[in-house]
Amino acid sequence: MRLKSIAAASLAALVSLTASAQSTPSFKLYGFIRNYFAFDTRESSAGTEDLYFYMPKDQSLNASGVDVNASPSFRFAALTSRLGLDVTGYEAEGYKIGAKIETDFYSGVSGVTGTATLRLRQAYVTVAKDARTWKIGQAWHPMAADLPDIFSLESGAPFGPFSRTPQVTLDAKLGGGSSLTASAIWQMQYTSTGPDGASANYIKYGCLPELFLGYNLKTSNGVIKVGADVLSIKPRRTGSVKGETVLVNDRLTTTNFFVFTQQNMGDLVLKAKATYANDGSHMNIIGGYGYTAEAENGSRSYVATRNLTGWATLQYKKSKKWVPSVLLGYSQNLGTTEDVLASYVKNSASSVKSIYRIQPEILYNIGKLQFGLEYMLTSVQYGKGGKRIVAENDLHWVSNNRIQTMVKYTF
Repeated sequence: MRLKSIAAASLAALVSLTASAQSTPSFKLYGFIRNYFAFDTRESSAGTEDLYFYMPKDQSLNASGVDVNASPSFRFAALTSRLGLDVTGYEAEGYKIGAKIETDFYSGVSGVTGTATLRLRQAYVTVAKDARTWKIGQAWHPMAADLPDIFSLESGAPFGPFSRTPQVTLDAKLGGGSSLTASAIWQMQYTSTGPDGASANYIKYGCLPELFLGYNLKTSNGVIKVGADVLSIKPRRTGSVKGETVLVNDRLTTTNFFVFTQQNMGDLVLKAKATYANDGSHMNIIGGYGYTAEAENGSRSYVATRNLTGWATLQYKKSKKWVPSVLLGYSQNLGTTEDVLASYVKNSASSVKSIYRIQPEILYNIGKLQFGLEYMLTSVQYGKGGKRIVAENDLHWVSNNRIQTMVKYTF
């Protein structure tokens, strides 16, 4: 009997050890159906059937002096509806392992025409043990992960970084509510600009990932984050010397810095982010770069634009039924520190001096059903660009008024 008891206890312990060593994962399907309805007072730089708003276009005067870009437009669509799957609860050999895959219907639309098709938003695995968590796959860029409390699709762009990228990220807890984040980042959908337009080839042939390091501090009332990254790209693989195509040693290395805070003040939530970007084109920030000289071997020297940009939101959450918010955004294009011979920019950055946005909104919630109404004023100071990729002469303001509503059911 004693042998049987020992054997039974040993078997129970073995079963318990096996169960603790490898658990069964759980799956959670989530998503939402979302419709936007948007009206603009003029032509604008925008994407995703013009629902992802960037900024109004400059004046385009005809022979009679009429601005043909001062044309109103309207659209609505459900293509930003989303579907995702979270995998949690799996453990093996002391590691907590999870995953996320997320998609929406962004792709397949050209202008405002076409049939939306599925595209990849996020797809990553997480591996955690002790105070360290690894994230490997497609996820929010660590400089873009903290978004404003606004329901519009562009989430504050171009006043803050907006990008999801392939990455390998390590979060390490230091104690006392502080932690470090370190990432090696690649480019896919959101890419640097260059001689061939926006492309991931510049980082591909640069052969170096973008590197990020950040410090995070959780407090009793919120969080504070600071971080910086370094990106080194190769704008060209080949050049021309005396009519012969040759390999060149072009390279542009830039740094970007940000600070973010969220403060919970009773029924009010304040969020604010400031970013200093050198060619922030890969993060949807106004900017670019140009070349300043060309050597005898065909290689070129480059200099990046500088941009100081930021946003702040204030949200009142006393009532779960009615939730008002407001966003204020400002972006200043500082141009380059040297004259350039040619420039490569996104969204007419060379003819922009500054941008500001005022965006109040209100949400009305009925359980998982949500209605939103917002007004967005975006004004751009345009002008004639000089040799430093910034508007310098004939400065004038151009504004767009957007009225947008949203209907969203979350499941």
